Amino acid sequence: MNIRYIKNKKEYSNFDTCEDYQIDVVKTKNRTSVTLTAKCDLELVKAIELFPLKTNKKDLYFLNGYQSWTDTKEFKLADRLRNIKKSPHIISHMFAMHAYGDSHFYKYSIKKSHGYDLFYSKGENESFIYNLNFDVAYLIIEIIKDKRSTIRLISDLEGLKLKKGESVKIFDYYFFSDYKEGLKSFNDHFPLINKEKIFGYTSWYNYYQNINEEIILRDLKALDNRFNLFQIDDGYETYVGDWFDVNKEKFPNGLEPIVKQIHAKGLKAGLWLAPFVAESKSKLYQEHPDWFAKNKKNKPIIAGGNWSGHYVLDLENKDARNYIKKSLEHYMEMGFDFFKLDFLYAAGLPRIEGKTRCMAQKEAYCFLREILKDKIILGCGAHLANSYGCFDYLRIGPDVSLKFDDVAYMRLFHRERPSTKVTLQNTIYRSIFDQRFFANDPDVFLLRDDNIGMSFEQRKALTIINALFGSVLMTSDNIAEYDEKENEILSEALDIFEHAKNKSFVKNDKYIEIKYELNGKEHSFSYNVKKGVMSNVR
Repeated sequence: MNIRYIKNKKEYSNFDTCEDYQIDVVKTKNRTSVTLTAKCDLELVKAIELFPLKTNKKDLYFLNGYQSWTDTKEFKLADRLRNIKKSPHIISHMFAMHAYGDSHFYKYSIKKSHGYDLFYSKGENESFIYNLNFDVAYLIIEIIKDKRSTIRLISDLEGLKLKKGESVKIFDYYFFSDYKEGLKSFNDHFPLINKEKIFGYTSWYNYYQNINEEIILRDLKALDNRFNLFQIDDGYETYVGDWFDVNKEKFPNGLEPIVKQIHAKGLKAGLWLAPFVAESKSKLYQEHPDWFAKNKKNKPIIAGGNWSGHYVLDLENKDARNYIKKSLEHYMEMGFDFFKLDFLYAAGLPRIEGKTRCMAQKEAYCFLREILKDKIILGCGAHLANSYGCFDYLRIGPDVSLKFDDVAYMRLFHRERPSTKVTLQNTIYRSIFDQRFFANDPDVFLLRDDNIGMSFEQRKALTIINALFGSVLMTSDNIAEYDEKENEILSEALDIFEHAKNKSFVKNDKYIEIKYELNGKEHSFSYNVKKGVMSNVR
């Protein structure tokens, strides 16, 4: 085991116990727990363990991405992860693409692939690894692509400061050489939570920010008693961050009368916010620059290129925290039941004195839960392991795009870019977390004919796969405009959503073979990941 740490401003790299710290290792059959005790004041950087890895070019490796939107699937050894440093610099800089994922702290290389907190391999060589130390440190699992082939486990401890005599757990993980045995252990360790399934509407994927009272009430009227949620998405506020300023031109009567009409239909009222960020045009950013986190050059930390560019609130600042608290309480008092909280990865961008990235994000997510109490939270753009115990539901893929893989230039973007092609694979492969860490939100299905660039068969596949592998089934369509064919697919999807059992999938080159049981009958189909359509439907 290699420990990297800083003492007296100098970085050291030592193996096992040394004069600066004590290592205590506890091993059971498959679990390894490691505690480090400081013998002097020091700052940790990382801890590393290496294991030999038998490989075969046909073996499949599951590498869980950094946050909700990061592309996640089963890879082959030869496959490469997208590295934004290979993107044109002008595009990367313009859209602050480094901020969305892990490239601001993790160094990508063609000689390795990596994931977070959960890993498995299938095929001739099997393994299964999962992290239990995710309140302290992310477990980065690397596959080193050299002649020896190695799994490297990295405990991301950067920033964690210890005083003499203080202890911290630096590793706590399970390692299995059998996939089924590891999966059973994971399922036993994280038992089913049985969150209510959500069938709902969100305004985003039809109108985006171009919503108003007329559109919202019209689409609300179209919903029938099969729905249990109506969510108002981004576009009601004047600027992101100015949560008390509802756009009076769009919503002259405010949101409270709409909440009452949603409740009158027997639905939960949902609202979108991005609590940790504010865009540059907002009053919040303009009037309170001291509420925003700064980098080493004392510049505000940018969280991405959305809207007019957005920046990260300083969660160590009491005024900023109080603003977030009052914003959420304002909408709680208005009667909203369901909060979709977005761009939550932003909490991990500032370097917080004495804390790991993992600690900073976990504290931020717990802060949201503390404010919202028993209200329903759907996290989005969040680190998955940090969301455990904080959020009821979590988006597990990037935004759906209106074209199957969006326009060509978008493919130059970061791993978190909007893409229906990518999010469908995330929906399938991250189903391992569903109803265990949280209930999975695979993002929307879209069956409408207008304002869409996907074929009917692609829209059908999106709807069926979301229904099979998620616990949230949402749309942005005005369902009053559905024709007979679209209504038939929706009815089929709802039956699958509520009653499908024994779901399974197997990757077979460009296809994913999917099986499930419905109303006592076995069903199957082949999903073409490149074309986004189903075939061999039985």
